[in-house]
Amino acid sequence: MKYKCLIFDLDGTLVNSIHALTYCTNLSLEKFGLGPLTEEQMMTIVGDGYKMQMKRSLAACGDTDEAHYEAILPVYMEIFGKYCNYEMHPYDGIVELTSKAKELGLKIAVVSNKPDAQAKKTVEYVFGAGYFDTVIGEQEGVPKKPDPSGALKAAKICGADPSECLYFGDTNTDMKTGKNAKMTTVGVLWGFRGREELAAFQPEFLLEKPLDILTEIEK
Repeated sequence: MKYKCLIFDLDGTLVNSIHALTYCTNLSLEKFGLGPLTEEQMMTIVGDGYKMQMKRSLAACGDTDEAHYEAILPVYMEIFGKYCNYEMHPYDGIVELTSKAKELGLKIAVVSNKPDAQAKKTVEYVFGAGYFDTVIGEQEGVPKKPDPSGALKAAKICGADPSECLYFGDTNTDMKTGKNAKMTTVGVLWGFRGREELAAFQPEFLLEKPLDILTEIEK
């Protein structure tokens, strides 16, 4: 087969997590007398790790005080640790796609800028323990996307060369990650960003629905 491994971003690609991200962010902002932000605002804020998420969230509320930024990070992490799976569910077609990939003998992996513990917790909550061959979140020694290190680590664990991997994501950060890793890059249009943002990075595929890629992975 042409491909050996499918590597997925998590938020906005595998799971619709915008409810959880918005809920936890607003609970954190509320403690500082700020917010709330809308889910539409949060879709433009998330994707580059929780630190950048909170910096952008504060800025969206008109607060650029560095002391507030430093203070809100542990508050958010405590709240997020409790509620990271709030109203969490996979996008339509994701379970069917990943199940078919496994049936074909392909490896499946997750690479996320979500903190590693919460990334693993979310994947297990939504898909069950051991469903993916590896889950890699933000952690010491693995630079955040768009650095390709996480994607390349996932490929190595799965025994695949980068040229044998499809990398799926919903943001410009993901498109850069796939390209930086020299993987076939797949932009998904059911997530947090639009066609124009993804198309600017010339991914090999732009998908309206998860199952649209089936013909390619069956080659």
